[in-house]
Amino acid sequence: MGYRFTVADVAFLGSAEGVAALAEIDRLELTSASYLADVATARKQAGDRAAMLLETVLLRRKAVSKLDDSTRWLFTDEALQQATPSRVAEHRARRFTGRVVHDVTCSIGTELVHLRETADQAIGSDLDEVRIAMARHNTGASVVRADALKPVTKHAAVLADPARRDSSGRRKWRPADFAPPLDELAEVYRGRDMAVKCAPGIDPPDVPWAREIELVSLDGQVRESCLWTGDLATVGRRATVLKSDVDGWTITDAEPDDCPVTAPAEWIIDPDGAVVRAGLVRHYAARHGLAQLDPRIAYLTGMRPPPGIRAFRVIEHGRYSEKSLKQVLGRHEIGRLEILVRGLDVDPNALRPRLRPRGPREGTVVLTRIGHTPTALLCQAERIPG
Repeated sequence: MGYRFTVADVAFLGSAEGVAALAEIDRLELTSASYLADVATARKQAGDRAAMLLETVLLRRKAVSKLDDSTRWLFTDEALQQATPSRVAEHRARRFTGRVVHDVTCSIGTELVHLRETADQAIGSDLDEVRIAMARHNTGASVVRADALKPVTKHAAVLADPARRDSSGRRKWRPADFAPPLDELAEVYRGRDMAVKCAPGIDPPDVPWAREIELVSLDGQVRESCLWTGDLATVGRRATVLKSDVDGWTITDAEPDDCPVTAPAEWIIDPDGAVVRAGLVRHYAARHGLAQLDPRIAYLTGMRPPPGIRAFRVIEHGRYSEKSLKQVLGRHEIGRLEILVRGLDVDPNALRPRLRPRGPREGTVVLTRIGHTPTALLCQAERIPG
């Protein structure tokens, strides 16, 4: 657990004196090698305020890869862990363009700051006084103290980000275990347009009130589901694939899903996890002229991979057994080996040492099931220009 900030701490950190004190602490390296000496220096410079200054500087440095302009933000450690990455928050905020919106669990304001850029009016609320003070500092928005389950607005669209961990830090998946519970949120705001940020593993039958379920990935990692209601929902299922450095894209169940099932072609394509979790593999295949290897497996194949992805050029394929795969690897002098698995009960970490790959070349083995046949495909991974 990190430093426990108070409202008075937030007031100091936002003052001219606090800004100057943070600048002094930020000059320290605060590496593992220098940390003890730096802490001693901070205590000499700031006395009793050293702990909160050190914590703030360290959290700002930690936030750089997650949030835009984090050098001016105030955080608690837990709030930063739970914060929505800026790229994801920007994407969501665009769907509230021109609306009046109320972020009913605004925390330190990582969603609210982007809502202010797109919405006609954006307000926030939370129960934690420290986070409220930090949100006001971070966003400049109107933030009030209110229980998310006791509405203080009447007609605004609603954004909610229920807590998804218990006190032990374990993730929760059941709708009733969120705080506030998902079904209670849906009931309280029935008839209102709403978006609820949720765990990516949520089971659609558990949230029948959600008109649209959007799976969102960032830089290849599935980050969340977003449950949309009312006029904010436009399709049943959506996958959104975001990148930190390039434009993202989206695909929905409103698109065609006609795609063939064929033998392996020149390339194997492993769709982004958001596409797979959203159940839109066939739609993705149809968009890019690809085929499925098996109708129950997410691997796709084709003569031309989509742009901007990492795809796998097929070198050789056949029925999978450890003995035959070992022979294939030896024949192609594969020493550095990546193993991808879908549809087979194979642990790549246990398999790799048994294969004893040796040689100067690098390869990727895709292990899957085609019909009833366990199949191994030796491939060369390539980054396709986007």
